[in-house]
Amino acid sequence: MVFLTTKMMQRTALFVTVGGLVTSLITAFLPLWKTMNSELNEVENYYSGLWHMCVFTEEVGVQCKAYESTLALPGDLQASRVLMLASLGTGALAVPVAFLAMEGVEVCGGRPGLRRGLLLLSGVLSWVSGLATLAPVSIVAYGTVVEFWDEKLPDVVPRWEFGEAMFSGWFGGLALVIGGTLFFVGVCMGDFDARPPSPPATTPPRETRRATHYLKTEVL
Repeated sequence: MVFLTTKMMQRTALFVTVGGLVTSLITAFLPLWKTMNSELNEVENYYSGLWHMCVFTEEVGVQCKAYESTLALPGDLQASRVLMLASLGTGALAVPVAFLAMEGVEVCGGRPGLRRGLLLLSGVLSWVSGLATLAPVSIVAYGTVVEFWDEKLPDVVPRWEFGEAMFSGWFGGLALVIGGTLFFVGVCMGDFDARPPSPPATTPPRETRRATHYLKTEVL
């Protein structure tokens, strides 16, 4: 295919990685990780995130309040904060590293070894960033499911459910992992293009047999 080149693969990987990074950044600060609606008071809706909790009422609107104490938070929420920050840090580092190593950028011109190493590093950082995004979202999702189906809680007690930020977190994490994989594919394509051309196969010349005509003579 004409469009499936090493340069196009690198640009696609960078585009997917940037998209996943932006989605993870938005997910980290959205207060929509978990939602709760009380059946006793349907006017109020509660939203919980990593950094603050919000309540929505028809009279006042949305009111958010940050968590007062970090140490008083549950362990899964504290781990999710650390992992999301690690994801944003590694993803933010993967983007400029990949940009410097792309074909068409003169920073690594004439140094294919350095370009290849930076692309591999960017792919690894994208993978780490994606996994660091998927982990906290999955941890919070698991805890939400366990609490929702806890038979010890009375039925009248409202329970947390999945918020929109969890789905965007899964999408952002997968995008980062796919972007890192595309960087690896771009490196493999570059290695394939850099191989010396193989000499054309030569076939040995055919031996042509010439028919020898003998003239039979008799000596009288």
